[in-house]
Amino acid sequence: MVMYVENKSIWLQEVKPFHFENLKKDLEVDVLIIGGGITGVSCAYQLKDTSLKVCLVERNQIGLGVTSKTTGKLNYLQETIYTTIEENYSYEEAALYLKSQRYAIKMVKDIVQKEKIDCNFEKVSSYVFTDKEQEIQAIRKEKSILSSLGQTVETSKDIPFPLKSIYAIHVKDTAIFHPLKYVYSLVNLVKENMSIYENTEIYKIKSEKSFYICNTKENQIKAKYVILACHYPFFLFPYFMPIKTYPEKSYVLASKIDEYKKNTLITSTVPTKSVRYYKEKEHYLIYLSNSHPSCNNVDSIHNFASIMMEAKKMNVSISYLWSNEDLITFDHLPLIGAIKENLFLATGYNTWGMTNATIASYIIKNAILGKKTEYDILFDPLRKNGKAKMKAYTGNMLKNAKGYIENKVKVSKPWYPSQLTFKTIHGKKVAIYEDGKKHMVYTKCPHMGCELIFNEIEKTWDCPCHASRFDLDGNCIKGPSLYNISYKQVKD
Repeated sequence: MVMYVENKSIWLQEVKPFHFENLKKDLEVDVLIIGGGITGVSCAYQLKDTSLKVCLVERNQIGLGVTSKTTGKLNYLQETIYTTIEENYSYEEAALYLKSQRYAIKMVKDIVQKEKIDCNFEKVSSYVFTDKEQEIQAIRKEKSILSSLGQTVETSKDIPFPLKSIYAIHVKDTAIFHPLKYVYSLVNLVKENMSIYENTEIYKIKSEKSFYICNTKENQIKAKYVILACHYPFFLFPYFMPIKTYPEKSYVLASKIDEYKKNTLITSTVPTKSVRYYKEKEHYLIYLSNSHPSCNNVDSIHNFASIMMEAKKMNVSISYLWSNEDLITFDHLPLIGAIKENLFLATGYNTWGMTNATIASYIIKNAILGKKTEYDILFDPLRKNGKAKMKAYTGNMLKNAKGYIENKVKVSKPWYPSQLTFKTIHGKKVAIYEDGKKHMVYTKCPHMGCELIFNEIEKTWDCPCHASRFDLDGNCIKGPSLYNISYKQVKD
Protein backbone atom coordinates (compact mmCIF):
# COMPACT_ATOMS: atom_id res chain seq x y z
CA MET A 1 0.00 0.00 0.00
CA VAL A 2 1.53 3.34 -1.03
CA MET A 3 1.23 6.04 1.62
CA TYR A 4 1.50 9.73 0.84
CA VAL A 5 1.29 11.04 4.39
CA GLU A 6 3.50 11.03 7.47
CA ASN A 7 2.58 8.02 9.57
CA LYS A 8 3.07 9.73 12.92
CA SER A 9 1.30 12.11 15.24
CA ILE A 10 1.17 15.80 14.36
CA TRP A 11 2.37 16.66 17.88
CA LEU A 12 5.81 15.25 17.09
CA GLN A 13 6.43 17.94 14.48
CA GLU A 14 6.65 20.97 16.74
CA VAL A 15 8.78 19.60 19.59
CA LYS A 16 12.31 18.37 20.16
CA PRO A 17 12.39 15.23 22.34
CA PHE A 18 14.47 15.12 25.49
CA HIS A 19 17.50 12.86 25.76
CA PHE A 20 18.00 11.97 29.40
CA GLU A 21 20.52 9.28 30.33
CA ASN A 22 19.46 5.82 31.41
CA LEU A 23 19.91 4.75 35.03
CA LYS A 24 23.43 3.43 35.70
CA LYS A 25 23.52 3.23 39.49
CA ASP A 26 21.43 2.24 42.50
CA LEU A 27 19.27 4.98 43.99
CA GLU A 28 17.32 5.67 47.14
CA VAL A 29 14.50 8.22 46.90
CA ASP A 30 11.30 9.21 48.66
CA VAL A 31 9.11 8.97 45.54
CA LEU A 32 9.62 6.95 42.37
CA ILE A 33 7.39 7.82 39.41
CA ILE A 34 7.25 5.07 36.76
CA GLY A 35 6.12 6.53 33.44
CA GLY A 36 7.00 9.75 31.63
CA GLY A 37 3.70 10.66 29.98
CA ILE A 38 1.36 13.41 31.09
CA THR A 39 0.43 11.50 34.27
CA GLY A 40 3.98 10.95 35.48
CA VAL A 41 5.21 14.41 34.52
CA SER A 42 2.16 16.07 36.11
CA CYS A 43 2.86 14.13 39.34
CA ALA A 44 6.48 15.31 39.18
CA TYR A 45 5.34 18.91 38.79
CA GLN A 46 2.95 18.61 41.73
CA LEU A 47 5.77 17.31 43.94
CA LYS A 48 8.55 19.63 42.79
CA ASP A 49 8.20 22.17 45.59
CA THR A 50 7.99 19.62 48.41
CA SER A 51 10.97 18.45 50.44
CA LEU A 52 10.65 14.96 48.96
CA LYS A 53 13.44 13.44 46.87
CA VAL A 54 11.75 12.42 43.61
CA CYS A 55 12.89 10.28 40.68
CA LEU A 56 11.03 9.71 37.39
CA VAL A 57 11.89 6.82 35.05
CA GLU A 58 10.57 6.23 31.53
CA ARG A 59 11.11 2.98 29.61
CA ASN A 60 11.51 4.84 26.30
CA GLN A 61 11.44 8.63 25.85
CA ILE A 62 9.52 11.23 27.83
CA GLY A 63 6.10 12.01 26.36
CA LEU A 64 6.38 9.77 23.31
CA GLY A 65 3.84 7.13 24.38
CA VAL A 66 0.07 7.60 24.49
CA THR A 67 0.46 11.30 25.38
CA SER A 68 1.97 12.00 21.95
CA LYS A 69 -0.98 10.36 20.18
CA THR A 70 -3.92 11.99 21.94
CA THR A 71 -6.16 14.63 20.36
CA GLY A 72 -5.27 17.07 23.16
CA LYS A 73 -8.74 17.96 24.43
CA LEU A 74 -9.44 19.38 27.91
CA ASN A 75 -13.11 18.64 28.08
CA TYR A 76 -15.82 17.78 30.60
CA LEU A 77 -18.47 17.16 27.88
CA GLN A 78 -17.52 13.51 27.37
CA GLU A 79 -20.11 11.74 25.22
CA THR A 80 -22.85 10.66 27.70
CA ILE A 81 -20.58 9.89 30.65
CA TYR A 82 -22.80 11.49 33.33
CA THR A 83 -25.77 9.38 32.34
CA THR A 84 -23.54 6.29 32.49
CA ILE A 85 -22.16 7.14 35.93
CA GLU A 86 -25.63 7.89 37.28
CA GLU A 87 -26.89 4.52 36.00
CA ASN A 88 -23.88 2.61 37.34
CA TYR A 89 -23.64 4.45 40.65
CA SER A 90 -25.67 7.56 41.49
CA TYR A 91 -26.42 11.17 40.64
CA GLU A 92 -23.99 12.27 43.37
CA GLU A 93 -21.09 10.36 41.77
CA ALA A 94 -21.95 11.89 38.37
CA ALA A 95 -21.85 15.34 39.97
CA LEU A 96 -18.49 14.61 41.57
CA TYR A 97 -17.00 13.38 38.31
CA LEU A 98 -18.11 16.58 36.58
CA LYS A 99 -16.50 18.61 39.36
CA SER A 100 -13.23 16.66 38.94
CA GLN A 101 -13.08 17.31 35.20
CA ARG A 102 -13.81 21.00 35.55
CA TYR A 103 -11.19 21.26 38.28
CA ALA A 104 -8.63 19.51 36.06
CA ILE A 105 -9.24 22.02 33.26
CA LYS A 106 -8.77 24.85 35.76
CA MET A 107 -5.55 23.23 37.02
CA VAL A 108 -4.06 23.14 33.53
CA LYS A 109 -5.18 26.70 32.81
CA ASP A 110 -3.68 27.96 36.09
CA ILE A 111 -0.38 26.13 35.48
CA VAL A 112 -0.15 27.50 31.92
CA GLN A 113 -0.73 31.04 33.18
CA LYS A 114 1.51 30.77 36.25
CA GLU A 115 4.45 29.21 34.41
CA LYS A 116 3.86 31.16 31.17
CA ILE A 117 3.75 27.95 29.15
CA ASP A 118 3.41 28.23 25.37
CA CYS A 119 1.31 25.16 24.51
CA ASN A 120 -1.47 26.57 22.31
CA PHE A 121 -3.91 26.50 25.23
CA GLU A 122 -7.22 27.95 24.07
CA LYS A 123 -10.79 28.12 25.30
CA VAL A 124 -13.25 26.48 22.87
CA SER A 125 -16.86 25.34 22.58
CA SER A 126 -17.54 21.60 22.60
CA TYR A 127 -20.35 19.53 21.05
CA VAL A 128 -21.78 16.05 21.56
CA PHE A 129 -23.90 15.02 18.57
CA THR A 130 -25.63 12.11 16.86
CA ASP A 131 -27.09 11.23 13.47
CA LYS A 132 -29.23 8.41 14.92
CA GLU A 133 -32.79 8.92 16.16
CA GLN A 134 -32.39 6.26 18.86
CA GLU A 135 -29.54 8.21 20.51
CA ILE A 136 -31.36 11.53 20.86
CA GLN A 137 -32.99 10.60 24.16
CA ALA A 138 -29.64 9.68 25.70
CA ILE A 139 -28.16 13.08 24.78
CA ARG A 140 -31.26 14.83 26.12
CA LYS A 141 -30.80 13.01 29.42
CA GLU A 142 -27.15 14.06 29.48
CA LYS A 143 -28.20 17.66 28.97
CA SER A 144 -30.76 17.33 31.78
CA ILE A 145 -28.14 16.05 34.23
CA LEU A 146 -25.65 18.75 33.29
CA SER A 147 -28.30 21.47 33.51
CA SER A 148 -29.37 20.26 36.94
CA LEU A 149 -25.72 20.56 38.03
CA GLY A 150 -25.62 24.20 37.04
CA GLN A 151 -24.02 23.87 33.60
CA THR A 152 -25.22 26.04 30.75
CA VAL A 153 -25.91 23.59 27.92
CA GLU A 154 -27.43 24.57 24.59
CA THR A 155 -29.06 22.38 21.96
CA SER A 156 -28.89 22.53 18.19
CA LYS A 157 -29.49 20.41 15.13
CA ASP A 158 -26.53 21.50 13.06
CA ILE A 159 -22.87 21.28 14.03
CA PRO A 160 -19.89 23.34 12.76
CA PHE A 161 -18.43 20.42 10.81
CA PRO A 162 -19.33 18.50 7.63
CA LEU A 163 -20.77 15.45 9.38
CA LYS A 164 -24.45 14.65 9.58
CA SER A 165 -26.17 15.61 12.83
CA ILE A 166 -29.83 15.52 13.80
CA TYR A 167 -29.34 16.53 17.43
CA ALA A 168 -26.49 18.08 19.40
CA ILE A 169 -25.73 19.74 22.71
CA HIS A 170 -22.82 22.07 23.36
CA VAL A 171 -21.02 24.06 26.06
CA LYS A 172 -18.70 27.04 25.76
CA ASP A 173 -16.09 26.59 28.51
CA THR A 174 -13.82 23.73 27.48
CA ALA A 175 -10.27 23.92 26.13
CA ILE A 176 -7.62 22.46 23.83
CA PHE A 177 -3.83 22.50 23.91
CA HIS A 178 -0.67 20.96 22.47
CA PRO A 179 -0.10 18.01 24.82
CA LEU A 180 3.62 17.54 24.17
CA LYS A 181 4.47 21.24 24.45
CA TYR A 182 2.68 21.23 27.81
CA VAL A 183 4.41 18.07 29.07
CA TYR A 184 7.85 19.18 27.87
CA SER A 185 7.40 22.56 29.55
CA LEU A 186 6.61 20.79 32.82
CA VAL A 187 9.74 18.65 32.41
CA ASN A 188 11.84 21.79 32.00
CA LEU A 189 10.33 23.11 35.23
CA VAL A 190 11.10 19.99 37.29
CA LYS A 191 14.35 18.62 35.86
CA GLU A 192 16.56 20.62 38.23
CA ASN A 193 14.59 19.43 41.28
CA MET A 194 14.65 15.69 40.66
CA SER A 195 16.32 12.83 38.84
CA ILE A 196 14.89 11.86 35.42
CA TYR A 197 15.98 8.79 33.47
CA GLU A 198 14.91 7.62 30.01
CA ASN A 199 15.35 4.15 28.49
CA THR A 200 15.06 2.82 32.03
CA GLU A 201 12.63 -0.03 32.50
CA ILE A 202 11.40 -1.34 35.83
CA TYR A 203 11.00 -5.13 35.65
CA LYS A 204 9.98 -5.97 39.19
CA ILE A 205 8.69 -4.32 42.33
CA LYS A 206 8.75 -5.92 45.75
CA SER A 207 7.91 -4.50 49.16
CA GLU A 208 10.56 -4.57 51.87
CA LYS A 209 9.50 -3.27 55.28
CA SER A 210 8.46 0.35 54.69
CA PHE A 211 10.04 0.61 51.23
CA TYR A 212 9.65 -0.73 47.71
CA ILE A 213 12.60 -2.18 45.83
CA CYS A 214 12.19 -1.48 42.11
CA ASN A 215 14.55 -3.38 39.85
CA THR A 216 15.85 -2.58 36.39
CA LYS A 217 18.04 -5.14 34.59
CA GLU A 218 21.18 -3.87 36.29
CA ASN A 219 20.20 -1.53 39.10
CA GLN A 220 17.59 -0.94 41.76
CA ILE A 221 15.72 2.04 43.14
CA LYS A 222 14.63 2.02 46.77
CA ALA A 223 11.57 4.22 47.30
CA LYS A 224 9.09 4.87 50.09
CA TYR A 225 6.35 5.81 47.60
CA VAL A 226 5.87 4.44 44.09
CA ILE A 227 3.53 5.90 41.46
CA LEU A 228 2.55 3.61 38.58
CA ALA A 229 1.98 6.27 35.93
CA CYS A 230 2.34 3.93 32.96
CA HIS A 231 -0.49 3.25 30.54
CA TYR A 232 -0.93 -0.44 31.37
CA PRO A 233 0.63 -1.21 34.80
CA PHE A 234 1.95 -4.74 35.08
CA PHE A 235 4.11 -5.01 38.19
CA LEU A 236 1.61 -6.35 40.71
CA PHE A 237 -1.62 -8.30 40.48
CA PRO A 238 -0.99 -9.84 37.04
CA TYR A 239 -4.75 -10.31 36.52
CA PHE A 240 -5.76 -7.00 38.09
CA MET A 241 -5.92 -4.95 34.89
CA PRO A 242 -7.59 -7.48 32.53
CA ILE A 243 -10.57 -7.87 34.90
CA LYS A 244 -11.08 -4.13 35.22
CA THR A 245 -10.12 -2.76 31.79
CA TYR A 246 -9.68 -3.40 28.09
CA PRO A 247 -7.69 -1.48 25.43
CA GLU A 248 -9.55 0.44 22.73
CA LYS A 249 -7.90 1.41 19.46
CA SER A 250 -8.71 4.43 17.34
CA TYR A 251 -7.36 6.05 14.18
CA VAL A 252 -6.44 9.71 13.83
CA LEU A 253 -5.58 12.05 10.99
CA ALA A 254 -4.49 15.67 10.73
CA SER A 255 -5.33 17.69 7.64
CA LYS A 256 -4.29 21.17 6.55
CA ILE A 257 -7.32 23.44 6.23
CA ASP A 258 -8.01 27.06 5.38
CA GLU A 259 -10.53 27.90 8.09
CA TYR A 260 -9.73 27.50 11.81
CA LYS A 261 -12.66 26.94 14.19
CA LYS A 262 -12.72 27.17 17.98
CA ASN A 263 -14.77 24.00 18.46
CA THR A 264 -14.42 20.36 19.42
CA LEU A 265 -16.99 17.70 18.55
CA ILE A 266 -17.61 14.08 19.45
CA THR A 267 -20.34 11.53 18.77
CA SER A 268 -22.46 10.26 21.65
CA THR A 269 -21.63 6.56 21.23
CA VAL A 270 -19.01 4.27 19.70
CA PRO A 271 -17.65 3.93 17.12
CA THR A 272 -16.46 7.38 18.06
CA LYS A 273 -15.93 10.26 15.68
CA SER A 274 -14.02 13.11 17.29
CA VAL A 275 -12.97 16.50 15.91
CA ARG A 276 -10.82 19.42 16.99
CA TYR A 277 -8.76 22.10 15.29
CA TYR A 278 -5.12 23.05 15.76
CA LYS A 279 -3.45 26.34 14.89
CA GLU A 280 0.31 26.69 14.46
CA LYS A 281 2.05 28.07 11.39
CA GLU A 282 -0.81 26.52 9.46
CA HIS A 283 -4.34 25.44 10.38
CA TYR A 284 -5.18 21.78 10.87
CA LEU A 285 -8.22 19.64 11.39
CA ILE A 286 -7.63 16.67 13.73
CA TYR A 287 -10.12 13.88 13.19
CA LEU A 288 -10.46 10.58 15.10
CA SER A 289 -12.62 7.72 13.90
CA ASN A 290 -13.32 3.99 13.88
CA SER A 291 -12.62 3.25 17.55
CA HIS A 292 -12.97 -0.42 18.57
CA PRO A 293 -11.76 -2.89 21.22
CA SER A 294 -8.19 -3.80 20.28
CA CYS A 295 -8.98 -7.53 20.27
CA ASN A 296 -11.50 -7.07 17.43
CA ASN A 297 -11.19 -5.61 13.93
CA VAL A 298 -7.44 -6.27 13.83
CA ASP A 299 -7.09 -5.51 10.09
CA SER A 300 -5.05 -2.30 10.37
CA ILE A 301 -5.02 -1.77 6.59
CA HIS A 302 -8.83 -1.78 6.51
CA ASN A 303 -9.11 0.46 9.58
CA PHE A 304 -6.70 3.05 8.24
CA ALA A 305 -8.35 2.84 4.82
CA SER A 306 -11.71 3.57 6.46
CA ILE A 307 -10.59 6.85 7.99
CA MET A 308 -8.86 7.80 4.74
CA MET A 309 -12.13 7.20 2.89
CA GLU A 310 -13.94 9.41 5.40
CA ALA A 311 -11.38 12.15 4.74
CA LYS A 312 -12.06 11.85 1.03
CA LYS A 313 -15.81 12.20 1.60
CA MET A 314 -15.16 15.32 3.69
CA ASN A 315 -12.93 16.61 0.90
CA VAL A 316 -9.85 16.99 3.09
CA SER A 317 -6.33 15.82 2.35
CA ILE A 318 -4.25 13.96 4.94
CA SER A 319 -0.98 15.32 6.30
CA TYR A 320 -0.53 12.99 9.29
CA LEU A 321 -2.02 9.60 10.07
CA TRP A 322 -1.60 7.52 13.23
CA SER A 323 -3.34 5.24 15.70
CA ASN A 324 -3.81 5.42 19.44
CA GLU A 325 -4.90 3.06 22.19
CA ASP A 326 -6.78 4.01 25.32
CA LEU A 327 -7.51 1.91 28.39
CA ILE A 328 -11.26 1.62 29.06
CA THR A 329 -12.65 0.67 32.47
CA PHE A 330 -15.85 -1.34 32.70
CA ASP A 331 -17.59 1.28 34.85
CA HIS A 332 -16.15 4.22 32.85
CA LEU A 333 -14.40 5.77 35.85
CA PRO A 334 -10.59 6.06 36.03
CA LEU A 335 -8.45 3.99 38.39
CA ILE A 336 -6.61 6.51 40.56
CA GLY A 337 -5.26 5.98 44.07
CA ALA A 338 -3.52 3.49 46.33
CA ILE A 339 -3.56 -0.24 45.54
CA LYS A 340 -1.25 -1.00 48.47
CA GLU A 341 0.21 1.19 51.17
CA ASN A 342 2.29 3.88 49.46
CA LEU A 343 1.84 2.24 46.03
CA PHE A 344 -0.31 4.35 43.70
CA LEU A 345 -1.99 3.63 40.39
CA ALA A 346 -3.20 6.10 37.76
CA THR A 347 -4.69 4.74 34.54
CA GLY A 348 -7.96 3.73 32.83
CA TYR A 349 -8.84 7.19 31.60
CA ASN A 350 -11.49 6.10 29.07
CA THR A 351 -10.10 8.32 26.26
CA TRP A 352 -10.11 11.43 28.49
CA GLY A 353 -6.48 11.29 29.55
CA MET A 354 -5.66 14.98 29.60
CA THR A 355 -8.11 15.86 32.37
CA ASN A 356 -7.87 12.57 34.26
CA ALA A 357 -4.07 12.54 34.28
CA THR A 358 -4.17 16.03 35.73
CA ILE A 359 -6.67 15.16 38.47
CA ALA A 360 -4.62 12.01 39.19
CA SER A 361 -1.55 14.14 39.95
CA TYR A 362 -3.62 16.19 42.40
CA ILE A 363 -5.07 13.13 44.15
CA ILE A 364 -1.74 11.30 44.43
CA LYS A 365 0.23 14.33 45.58
CA ASN A 366 -2.24 14.88 48.40
CA ALA A 367 -2.16 11.19 49.36
CA ILE A 368 1.64 11.24 49.61
CA LEU A 369 1.44 14.37 51.78
CA GLY A 370 -1.10 12.65 54.04
CA LYS A 371 -4.11 14.61 52.83
CA LYS A 372 -7.46 13.45 51.46
CA THR A 373 -9.41 14.85 48.52
CA GLU A 374 -13.10 14.64 47.77
CA TYR A 375 -12.32 12.49 44.70
CA ASP A 376 -10.49 9.66 46.52
CA ILE A 377 -13.45 7.31 46.91
CA LEU A 378 -14.86 7.97 43.43
CA PHE A 379 -11.64 6.94 41.67
CA ASP A 380 -10.43 4.30 44.15
CA PRO A 381 -8.83 1.48 42.07
CA LEU A 382 -10.05 -1.10 44.61
CA ARG A 383 -13.67 0.05 44.50
CA LYS A 384 -16.50 -2.35 43.84
CA ASN A 385 -17.67 -1.81 40.30
CA GLY A 386 -21.13 -0.55 39.48
CA LYS A 387 -24.11 -2.36 38.01
CA ALA A 388 -22.72 -2.60 34.50
CA LYS A 389 -19.42 -4.23 35.48
CA MET A 390 -20.18 -7.95 35.25
CA LYS A 391 -22.14 -7.64 32.01
CA ALA A 392 -19.35 -5.62 30.40
CA TYR A 393 -16.66 -7.88 31.83
CA THR A 394 -18.30 -11.07 30.54
CA GLY A 395 -18.84 -9.58 27.08
CA ASN A 396 -15.27 -8.35 26.86
CA MET A 397 -13.82 -11.69 27.98
CA LEU A 398 -15.81 -13.45 25.26
CA LYS A 399 -14.57 -11.00 22.64
CA ASN A 400 -10.99 -11.37 23.89
CA ALA A 401 -11.25 -15.15 23.81
CA LYS A 402 -12.65 -15.09 20.26
CA GLY A 403 -9.89 -12.78 19.05
CA TYR A 404 -7.22 -14.80 20.87
CA ILE A 405 -8.32 -18.07 19.29
CA GLU A 406 -8.71 -16.61 15.79
CA ASN A 407 -5.21 -15.12 15.89
CA LYS A 408 -3.71 -18.37 17.19
CA VAL A 409 -5.33 -20.44 14.46
CA LYS A 410 -4.10 -18.30 11.60
CA VAL A 411 -1.00 -16.22 12.25
CA SER A 412 -0.70 -14.94 8.66
CA LYS A 413 -3.53 -12.60 7.64
CA PRO A 414 -5.00 -12.08 4.14
CA TRP A 415 -4.18 -8.37 4.24
CA TYR A 416 -0.51 -8.80 5.15
CA PRO A 417 2.01 -7.49 2.57
CA SER A 418 4.08 -9.80 0.36
CA GLN A 419 7.25 -8.67 2.15
CA LEU A 420 6.05 -10.50 5.26
CA THR A 421 6.57 -14.25 5.60
CA PHE A 422 6.33 -16.73 8.47
CA LYS A 423 8.40 -19.73 9.53
CA THR A 424 8.58 -22.11 12.44
CA ILE A 425 12.12 -22.26 13.80
CA HIS A 426 13.00 -24.54 16.71
CA GLY A 427 9.30 -24.93 17.44
CA LYS A 428 8.60 -21.19 17.62
CA LYS A 429 6.75 -19.03 15.10
CA VAL A 430 8.93 -16.37 13.51
CA ALA A 431 7.94 -13.53 11.17
CA ILE A 432 10.32 -12.05 8.59
CA TYR A 433 9.66 -8.61 7.09
CA GLU A 434 11.93 -7.50 4.23
CA ASP A 435 12.32 -3.89 3.07
CA GLY A 436 15.90 -4.12 1.83
CA LYS A 437 16.79 -5.33 5.28
CA LYS A 438 15.57 -8.50 6.97
CA HIS A 439 13.63 -7.93 10.21
CA MET A 440 12.98 -11.14 12.17
CA VAL A 441 10.75 -11.35 15.24
CA TYR A 442 8.88 -13.90 17.30
CA THR A 443 5.13 -13.53 16.78
CA LYS A 444 3.97 -14.15 20.35
CA CYS A 445 3.64 -11.30 22.87
CA PRO A 446 5.87 -12.01 25.91
CA HIS A 447 3.27 -10.50 28.26
CA MET A 448 0.56 -13.18 28.19
CA GLY A 449 1.18 -15.09 24.98
CA CYS A 450 -1.24 -13.39 22.58
CA GLU A 451 -0.46 -13.60 18.87
CA LEU A 452 0.80 -10.26 17.57
CA ILE A 453 -0.73 -8.35 14.64
CA PHE A 454 1.43 -6.64 12.02
CA ASN A 455 0.54 -2.97 11.54
CA GLU A 456 1.77 -2.19 8.03
CA ILE A 457 0.96 1.53 8.17
CA GLU A 458 3.00 2.33 11.29
CA LYS A 459 5.39 -0.61 10.82
CA THR A 460 4.83 -2.10 14.26
CA TRP A 461 3.79 -5.40 15.82
CA ASP A 462 0.74 -4.79 18.02
CA CYS A 463 -0.77 -6.97 20.72
CA PRO A 464 -4.58 -7.08 20.35
CA CYS A 465 -5.10 -8.31 23.92
CA HIS A 466 -3.32 -5.77 26.12
CA ALA A 467 -1.85 -3.21 23.69
CA SER A 468 1.88 -3.93 23.87
CA ARG A 469 3.69 -2.65 20.80
CA PHE A 470 7.01 -3.58 19.17
CA ASP A 471 9.01 -2.01 16.35
CA LEU A 472 10.09 -3.82 13.17
CA ASP A 473 13.14 -5.30 14.88
CA GLY A 474 11.15 -6.49 17.89
CA ASN A 475 12.08 -3.82 20.41
CA CYS A 476 9.26 -3.20 22.88
CA ILE A 477 8.15 0.42 22.51
CA LYS A 478 5.01 0.18 24.65
CA GLY A 479 4.05 -2.11 27.55
CA PRO A 480 2.75 -4.03 29.35
CA SER A 481 5.32 -6.42 27.88
CA LEU A 482 8.63 -6.33 29.72
CA TYR A 483 10.56 -8.03 26.94
CA ASN A 484 11.46 -7.64 23.27
CA ILE A 485 10.45 -10.09 20.53
CA SER A 486 13.67 -9.82 18.50
CA TYR A 487 14.60 -13.15 16.91
CA LYS A 488 17.83 -14.54 18.31
CA GLN A 489 19.71 -16.66 15.80
CA VAL A 490 20.84 -19.98 17.29
CA LYS A 491 22.77 -22.81 15.77
CA ASP A 492 20.89 -25.99 14.84
